[in-house]
Amino acid sequence: MTRARGSALADAVQTNCHIGDARHAADLPLCIYLLQMREFYRWEHGLPYGVALDRGAVGAWLARREALWSELEARPFMALPLGDRRFDPLDAERVNAELAPLGLVYGAGLEAADRQVFFLAQLDRSQVRDDGLTLQVCGREHARGLFAPPAALAGGQTIVLRRDSLARWLWEKFEAFAVRRANGPFKALLDAYGLEDAVAFVDALPRLVDDLSATLVLHELGEHHAGQWLGPGWVAMRLALDQRRTDLLVRAVRDHIADLEVTLPALLEGDQAAAMHFWFANYEGMREKLFPALPGAYAAWLAGDAGRSLLRAARTGATHFRALATQVLALHQRLGRRAAPAIDRLLSAPQAVCAVP
Repeated sequence: MTRARGSALADAVQTNCHIGDARHAADLPLCIYLLQMREFYRWEHGLPYGVALDRGAVGAWLARREALWSELEARPFMALPLGDRRFDPLDAERVNAELAPLGLVYGAGLEAADRQVFFLAQLDRSQVRDDGLTLQVCGREHARGLFAPPAALAGGQTIVLRRDSLARWLWEKFEAFAVRRANGPFKALLDAYGLEDAVAFVDALPRLVDDLSATLVLHELGEHHAGQWLGPGWVAMRLALDQRRTDLLVRAVRDHIADLEVTLPALLEGDQAAAMHFWFANYEGMREKLFPALPGAYAAWLAGDAGRSLLRAARTGATHFRALATQVLALHQRLGRRAAPAIDRLLSAPQAVCAVP
């Protein structure tokens, strides 16, 4: 199978993506929702980056998509057809065992406690790393949802890198940047590559994806490292959360452990300036809320302190967020499914914010 898009399997995966979007697209802030929908339209219609989109066509498509979501929102996820058999759409391991000879990768994972994400893509290459983890590098995507994380740790032992999703994430960031062209990490990233306009940026996208993929892999290595320390209780705790805000907070705690202990020290050791700009260009939301002092350490690095402030911040932050994670796990162990409000209070308190001396 060299062309999966339009096949029964791709159609079923895409339907499940629509069901997931129907249930959760409304959770996004309006500006982010509209930006992501523009890029989803571009992907679905096979349009190249940089091509001006017809507002009327996008508006009509958006109305049709939201009508489709209304029809699908209450439906269960579809079984996946492979030959004359049907597979549970959540059983990614069995599905991938069937797809491996076809050069395809299927993804089914939790973006939040109640939010499933799916995708189907070409497998460009697969390798077993020296540390025993498998790296799967995906190319063209045949089915995807509105939320398309460019990298994930699947099954605890496989890092899945979605090059197409990374390219689209970078393009979305460029489109947003082009409106105001404000100073900051993304502008520093563009300056590092000498990219001044959309044409140059689109031409450089393959190189950017090649260069910056390693940073995503580092984060997933950090996720694996954090997961080994946190243990299965962390997964059980997340599944018991019923509020998206609380889930975002606990995700931020784990992300900080992953990046402060693995990603940032590795970037500093490798003297990877562009990758550092890229990492801080995506530093936002709950992660920034819980560690607002970290960009100050990045500014000190930019000013030439050789990374001393960042290393000090990483050490301080890692200690802080490990302590927070220990408290979260203790609350879940003591209260079970009733722990969510207490966890939210813990992570919303001023004491949850890391302050670097």
